[in-house]
Amino acid sequence: TLGLVSRSGIIPISHSQDTAGPMTRTVTDAAIMLGVLVGVDLNDSATAASKGKYHRDYTQFLDPQGLSGARIGVARNFFGFNPLVDQIMEDCLAVIKEYGAEIVDPANVEIDEALDETELEVLYYEFKADLNAYLEGLGTQAPVHSLQEVIEYNERHRDSVMPHFGQERMLAAQAKGPLTEAAYLKALETNLRLTRDEGIDKTLRDHKLDAIVAPSGGPAWLTDWINGDHYGGGSSSPAAVAGYPNITVPAGYVHELPVGISFFTGAFQEPTLFRIAYAFEQATKIRRLPKYLPTVNLQ
Repeated sequence: TLGLVSRSGIIPISHSQDTAGPMTRTVTDAAIMLGVLVGVDLNDSATAASKGKYHRDYTQFLDPQGLSGARIGVARNFFGFNPLVDQIMEDCLAVIKEYGAEIVDPANVEIDEALDETELEVLYYEFKADLNAYLEGLGTQAPVHSLQEVIEYNERHRDSVMPHFGQERMLAAQAKGPLTEAAYLKALETNLRLTRDEGIDKTLRDHKLDAIVAPSGGPAWLTDWINGDHYGGGSSSPAAVAGYPNITVPAGYVHELPVGISFFTGAFQEPTLFRIAYAFEQATKIRRLPKYLPTVNLQ
């Protein structure tokens, strides 16, 4: 949950949509790490909301029977990007049901198309404000002190730092004003309304769910210096924009490329997610040691 872990010293792309969290090999490791990271920090006002809601030991919620009796909704609107990923997800749902969870299918998180525009609008405003605040605090010895100076540096060294792509996003952010502008405040309000009240919260409430499940994303794509990224689907945006917790666990492999399954829910419900994710992980034990292959085997 945004506010559970301090963002002091971190420059999020968008402080209302991004927060730090543990990235680990196992759910157990994640529970241990999160207990170390949580706490109220006077340098990050968002952490005040976590007072009385965080735990120093999340391992207490690791229950191998954690799927039993859980009511889990399937957000089908995040399926359909890759048939191989969809099949992996169907196999995962069968395991979840086998281990005692009640599956509500579908239980879509309906997101208005307007979110695409307002999410980006907020990102631009917050990126500029947060990066400027960080750079200004580095002192006179720092080579740059603002987003504008970063842009100018990139232009002066275009051949070496931007041989393949430009900096359109940074230019769009630089064109934005302060966080007091009405356009920013309206976009932020829209983001929270669409992803919380009319999004995740509504889905949880309407279907009486403990959590929602969806593919984390598609398999990794090749780096393409000509056409850029190849989006393979993903379900992270609603929880990220809402500031709600989301945990991803290994779900399977597509030609040796790992794909994950995501469980997400409402604010400060990390204990619920740990119970569900740990039980799923222990039931499947899908994770393999990385092979560091030079290429994938498509045979």
